[in-house]
Amino acid sequence: MPSKRPPASAQDMLPIGYIARRTGLAVSAIRFYENKGLLRSIRTSAGHRRYARATIRRLSFIRIAQSFGFTLPQIREVLTTLPDARTPTASDWVEISKTFRVALDAKIATLEKLRDDLDGCIGCGCLSLDRCKLYNPTDRAAAAGPGPRFLMGDRASDFQSD
Repeated sequence: MPSKRPPASAQDMLPIGYIARRTGLAVSAIRFYENKGLLRSIRTSAGHRRYARATIRRLSFIRIAQSFGFTLPQIREVLTTLPDARTPTASDWVEISKTFRVALDAKIATLEKLRDDLDGCIGCGCLSLDRCKLYNPTDRAAAAGPGPRFLMGDRASDFQSD
């Protein structure tokens, strides 16, 4: 059975189709990530893109980071710490995971606070309670009329005081 891996060149650079098969990404997605500065390629004399083998790990990392809710600019910033000329080492990934852990811990804390602060509102469905700390402190929305003002289409920014 023939191997799907292309023959190794002097620099072991891989074509975009091979990278796409290995990562499960569309070729257009790989080009998109390259245009956003997350990847680098070299061009052959015929203009074909070639990528370092480490690109496979970079793309896997990008997909994982996106699933954690990180934006492409955030991911690009972290990837700038990785060497382009070699496959990242275990210590490279340890450093990246420290950066992500801090951001994930902050997101978790924010979500826990949001969950805990919403407990009182979820029970009644009214977001214009005078005790609502999130959307309607001091019941400012009551001036617009009765009922759950935000569920009726009013926005919290309509009731913010100066």
